[in-house]
Amino acid sequence: MALSIGVVGLPNVGKSTLFNALTKNSVPAENYPFCTIDPSVGIVPVPDDRLQKLSDFSKTQKTIPAVVEFTDIAGLVKGASKGEGLGNKFLANIREVDAILEVVRIFEDSNITHVHGEVNPLSDIEVINLELIMADLETVNKRIGAAEKDAKRGDKNVIKEFEVLTKIKEVLELGRMANQLEFDEDETKIVKGLHLMTAKSILYALNKQTGGKNLDDMNDPRYVKLIDYFQEHNFTYVKVDAASELDMNNLSDKERNEIKEEMGIDGGLEALIKKSYEMLQLITYFTTGEKETRAWTTHLGATAPEAGASIHTDFREKFIRATLIPWDKLIEAGSHAIAREKGWIKTVGKEHIVLDGDVMEFLV
Repeated sequence: MALSIGVVGLPNVGKSTLFNALTKNSVPAENYPFCTIDPSVGIVPVPDDRLQKLSDFSKTQKTIPAVVEFTDIAGLVKGASKGEGLGNKFLANIREVDAILEVVRIFEDSNITHVHGEVNPLSDIEVINLELIMADLETVNKRIGAAEKDAKRGDKNVIKEFEVLTKIKEVLELGRMANQLEFDEDETKIVKGLHLMTAKSILYALNKQTGGKNLDDMNDPRYVKLIDYFQEHNFTYVKVDAASELDMNNLSDKERNEIKEEMGIDGGLEALIKKSYEMLQLITYFTTGEKETRAWTTHLGATAPEAGASIHTDFREKFIRATLIPWDKLIEAGSHAIAREKGWIKTVGKEHIVLDGDVMEFLV
């Protein structure tokens, strides 16, 4: 599934450093605004202990993880919605992604300039979100103008779109994000067609600096206000030390874990990747055998044929049935044969909803 997460943030908050740490790719991460002009894309494996356990179980030759696509988008600045700082280009890049990872700096360092002259994470978020709101409001107003004319002709679909647009406009004018609204199934389809930035899910990455003056460690009032804001709006966040994660890129997992434990780094990249995956409402199912053990991605609530389409699009139309077993029950059984004897392997049809962690085989 080609779903992507756009990495956004103000200049010099550690956005490109985090992207480099995530993807192990080299994109510019210099200490000045607009060093990233064209978005870079990186494919990131999703950490999943279940995959290796299944691979060991099957004594497989090849192990392939699920992945998340991250797009590094140049730093936004105040006035982006009016074209400031190459804003129109950057906002267009954000519209193309499925969700947003917003990097927020929570450390002070006189050697790393802040575009506003001081570190204030909540203010940074408000600057970015306001630019997204203003750009979306312009989009909504244009669509309302067109929909209002067509609605007068009595087209039910257009009338419904006009109602949704009006609902969104009222929220945007209050300075709130469209993702704070609840939509029914029909409204959701309309909203997706609008490609609004404020309707996308957002994960906030709070970037720390090991050994630095971190607002959370100091229990600084600026950090307290930030957390209150997240809790008030039910926003999701994860803490990460982008620079340290980048420095550890070439280490083994064991070495990384030992160093992170020693340095007191909690969460980090693994938590960020997993939360990003969840934010896209994705789940993982597995196929396993001697040749290959693989984690496949499908959306939450997918039927068996929809899940099978991740392997090949023909699986959706030509699906006959599938067999499945929870990954841990397969390992507990010790073999497919024993799992069948115990009745743990089920045969399912087209209407079956696939669960995260299912091990599946498809008949088409």
